[in-house]
Amino acid sequence: MAHRLHPFVARRIAIVGASGSGKSRLARRVGALGNMPVLELDALYHQANWTALDDEEFRSRVDAFVAGPAWVCEGNYRVVQDLIWSRVELIIFLDFSRARVMGRLLRRTLWRVAVRRRLWNDNREQWRNLLSRNSERNILLWSWRTHGRRRREVPPTVRALAPHAAFEHVRTNRQCRALYRRMVAGYARGPLPRSSSSHA
Repeated sequence: MAHRLHPFVARRIAIVGASGSGKSRLARRVGALGNMPVLELDALYHQANWTALDDEEFRSRVDAFVAGPAWVCEGNYRVVQDLIWSRVELIIFLDFSRARVMGRLLRRTLWRVAVRRRLWNDNREQWRNLLSRNSERNILLWSWRTHGRRRREVPPTVRALAPHAAFEHVRTNRQCRALYRRMVAGYARGPLPRSSSSHA
């Protein structure tokens, strides 16, 4: 069972979930609520021409970001998970159905390819990647193959690595909207003293 949101307003938030689950959009909205910086791990990891950032440098930059007093970080990279989750106050797991995630991801990817939208570090998604059988290149195949694994692994990993954090396991649009409304109300009131915090 998911914990309820802390009675004080969370200031260090991690959002995880399958590719196409809406992590980036939710991260931007939550970051705006609390005037918190947002880090999209994909944007940091994928350098120009889709070149992967060296693991040591990746960890160094993420470590510097999460050392701050307030932030929202979204993404699923295991190589930096310990850095983020050791400091996180709230973890939101967007665990929508595979059908919903794939439909959203397909529409998003086709649009990005069609309009040649520039992504992080001037990268673009390309038609040939959608036909690739390599899941490292084909985002649709990657999301399909990792969807079930995330569903199995995230809850127990949260319990093992971040027992100090609140955990919201979001499975439906209704739950996501309800969570966001609670956060809107919380940030409108302002944070309560940390000593008042507890898990429900």
